[in-house]
Parts: sequence; structure tokens; C-alpha cells
Amino acid sequence: MKRVLIITYYWPPKGGAGVQRWLKFSKYLGGFGWRPVIYTPEGGEVRNIDASLEKEVPDYVEVVRRPIWEPFNLYRRLVGKNRRDRIDGIRVSEAQKLGFKEELSIWIRGNCFVPDSRVFWIRPSVSFLLGKLEKLAVDVVVSSGPPHSMHLIGLGLKRTTNIPWVADFRDPWTNIDFYEHLKLGSWADGRHRRLEKKVLRTADRVVTVSWNWAKDLQRIGGRPVNVIPNGYDSEDFRDANRKRYDGFVMSYVGELNRDRNIATLWAAIKQVCLIRKDFCEKLRIRLVGSVDGSVMTSVREHGLESKVELVEYVPHEEAVRELQKAHLLILLINNTKNAMGIIPGKLFEYMASGSPILCIGHRNSDCARVIQETGVGGVAGFDEKERIIELILGFYDKGWRCLPTKNSKEVERYDRRTLAGEMSQLLNELVGSWSPARF
Repeated sequence: MKRVLIITYYWPPKGGAGVQRWLKFSKYLGGFGWRPVIYTPEGGEVRNIDASLEKEVPDYVEVVRRPIWEPFNLYRRLVGKNRRDRIDGIRVSEAQKLGFKEELSIWIRGNCFVPDSRVFWIRPSVSFLLGKLEKLAVDVVVSSGPPHSMHLIGLGLKRTTNIPWVADFRDPWTNIDFYEHLKLGSWADGRHRRLEKKVLRTADRVVTVSWNWAKDLQRIGGRPVNVIPNGYDSEDFRDANRKRYDGFVMSYVGELNRDRNIATLWAAIKQVCLIRKDFCEKLRIRLVGSVDGSVMTSVREHGLESKVELVEYVPHEEAVRELQKAHLLILLINNTKNAMGIIPGKLFEYMASGSPILCIGHRNSDCARVIQETGVGGVAGFDEKERIIELILGFYDKGWRCLPTKNSKEVERYDRRTLAGEMSQLLNELVGSWSPARF
């Protein structure tokens, strides 16, 4: 088997969306002749732990861990948090009003740790991996970001070894939704952009998850960018004998931050409750995962607090059951400047669950494209209250009958096994252009 070194910050027992992409690729790449070698931190600062994901790591996958130092204890001291309090390494705070210490901590994070708080892991990792590469007999290197420090490790290896390198962008770099909130000075902003361009121009292949983001990255780096989207693992949905919740349950599963708090949705649900008493009596809204305070403020403003059930982060296998038991799944796209390219990873698991999807975002976005091609739900614009009402009532009264026929062949395009085949093809193309003798 050929070997691919995958540099990723997120790996079990870490949980959350960042783990899924390369965990699933690694699960199926063996069937295409590739043996993954995972390089990941030992420890690290993460919001969620999901030990259940460890059982999905195949025996043929080798995991190499190395300790990492991150500056979050300094942040805790600065803002007065306990050592046990977990800190999100990207969004330091989503509080509506930040205190001076939190404002200062965001400025420090943005201007002193470029590209991110994992910057101190770059040089030790490059040195460590250079000592391991000959023994590992690696044919291709893949870096997965964010955090984009992983790409800089890949860049360091490429400069020294010339082993083929794939930079995989699960999210953008300078075009990510919160970039403008990092309070960057001109020096830090310039350094971000120079590093981003260097990665894009040096990597042998650049991959991302959506078509609009591919265009953005190509515009920055001036080179073609491959699109291999996220997907769903059909093995996670083998239990088709699901019993839905009583009543009419609308569920959102995943992190619900301020940028995904679409006030039009809450206004539309309130309006449906006013015009349909039977709907209001049956309605339950389950928010499963981390929920920003601004969301609950909006919920209360629209008088829906009695309908909302908050459920803390659950392991992935339990999240899958939540999807299958809902009558309608809510998919909220970040209302940000990069929204046209946002395709949340949860969309594909939503579509595999068998529950219809109500998506709120741009109706000509990449996410809308996938939903329309697969026929798994309906899409309304951010401000299209009447359209949201129409879709909710349609799903409530008619279920799937309010939509075009679901296109099973289009859905199957996003099976993780199929996507692993696409990734293996890209890796195979790179191997043909390189020989270990060049190392």
C-alpha cells in the first residue's frame, strides 16, 4: 500500500465537525490502496471530546502524536477563567459586549499568533517529521486546515523534501467569516495574506469543499483548486428502523453561533404558531449542541422559549439518531460575506438521515445547489419570511410531498466511500510525478 501522511489538528478522541473529514477519508482510503499515517497533537485545546469516534479508526491507520503547547492558559489568566474552562481556539468570544480584557485577548490572538494559536507547534513538528519520513516511507503529504498552522508544517516539509503535498482547506483562510473580527493590524494582516499565498502557490494540489471557495482560493493563489466536498458515511445510517419524536419536532444539530442566528426564522415560526393552533400545540424545537446567547435572546423576543429544548453536545452516533427522529431539520447558513461557498458538513448527514431539510441562506449558493440537485429539502433566503412560512407549513401538512422527488443517485455522490475514491485518484496522480530517490 502507498502511504499518505495526514497532518491534522483534529483527530479522535477530539469531537466536532473538524474531525469528520479526514477520519472518514482514512476509514476508506485503505480500500483504494492507501495507508494513512496521522500526525496530530497529543492533547490540545478543544471544545468537545467524543471517544466513540476512536472505534472508527481502522487498524491499518498509524497515528503519530506529539505534545503541543498552546497559549490558552495565558488567556484564562487574562480574563479570569478557571484552568478547567475550555476555550474555543478560533472564536475567543461571541459575547455581545466584550470587556476590555476580552477585547485585548482577541487583539493578542490575532496579532501575536499568526496564523493561529498553534504556531508554536510548526517548527518542532517539521523537525520531528523530517526525522521520521524515511522510516515512514511516505508517498504524499496532506495538511488539513484550519488551523492553518497545519499547512505551514506541510510547507516546511515540502521545502526540504519535495514530497508531493496536498493542502486541504476545510474552511477558507483570510476569507473565513470571523477574519475581520480578529482586530488585525496591518503587519498581521499582511503576514496572513503572504503565508496564505505561499501555501496556495507551493502546494502540488489545493483542495477545498465547495465551488465558490475554490474560486476564491484560485483567485488568491492563481492556480486551479480541486473540489472534493464533505459527505455522509452510509454505515452511520444502517439503522433505518427509526421512530420519530411525538408531535412535530424541528431540530438543529451542531454549533449554533451568532452568525447562524437568523431572526427571520424565529419570526416565521411565531407567525405559523399564530395562524395554526394545531401546529403550535405539536411544535418542539430541539437545539442540539453549543448555542450562542444571542440565539436564546432572539427566541425569547419571539415568545418561543417554551418550545425550545436545549441539548448539550452529544457523541456523533447519538447526533445521527437525533437527525433520524426529527420531522424537519433546520440548516442555517452563516450570514457572512463568504456565505455563497458555505456547505456545512452537517448537510450531508442531514440528507442521509431521511428527514427533510429547511435551509436558510442564499438561494443561489453552493449549499442550495446541493439541496436542489439532490431534492432533499427546500431553501429560503435570509429575509424571505413568507417563503420560510410556506416551507414549514408544507412540511407540516404534506411532508416529502411538498418537494420534488428525491434524487437518490445525486445523494449517493456524497457517500464518504465514493469521495475517498476521488481523493485517492488525486493522490495517485501525484505519486506518478515523484520518486523517493528525490528525497
